[in-house]
Amino acid sequence: MPIVRFAAMFALLAFLLSPQLLPAQAQPQWVAALRSGGHVIVFRHGATHQDQADTDPFNWNNTEKQRHLNNAGRAKHKEIGEAFRKLRIPVSAVYTSLIFRAIETGKIMFPDITPTTTVDLVETALVYTPIENNRRIAALRKMAATIPPAGGNAVIVSHKGNVLDAFGKDWFDVAEGEATITKPDGNAYTVVARVKADDWARIAQ
Repeated sequence: MPIVRFAAMFALLAFLLSPQLLPAQAQPQWVAALRSGGHVIVFRHGATHQDQADTDPFNWNNTEKQRHLNNAGRAKHKEIGEAFRKLRIPVSAVYTSLIFRAIETGKIMFPDITPTTTVDLVETALVYTPIENNRRIAALRKMAATIPPAGGNAVIVSHKGNVLDAFGKDWFDVAEGEATITKPDGNAYTVVARVKADDWARIAQ
């Protein structure tokens, strides 16, 4: 009889812990906001080979002399794109730097959208004049404040220096693949959230 009671209790416990009865993981409020569109999501490009460098910074077409995404970076951004689709987050436009790792990041996440590439998002660096670097910083801030096409969100893929300089010193630790979500009003923006690359898939579960 004790064995029968133990088996019955075990069966009841298994039933109560079944996935169908467990509460769904709460999603951040910004997920619902993104579903409604009207936001800008600024990514730093995905994870790269740390033994590579940009050795021809004035020739953006020379991809052989650039630092590239590694396999983990490619897999992670495919995962992020899938999370966007699972979460039903609409994307109406993708803008990237002219550097290939940024272009590739955008294409992997959203293969059905042709990214608009622009020098405005190319990485700020000492090899460029302060005037040009400041122009790019101002351009990213303006893009973060621009209301995206109706019904969707705009995705931007840029670089650490641009993100740090545009959003401020608190972004000194912005990681490869990290996203900053802004709510633009056409003139300025409010930062809604910072999202690590690993968080998207977890939230989409």
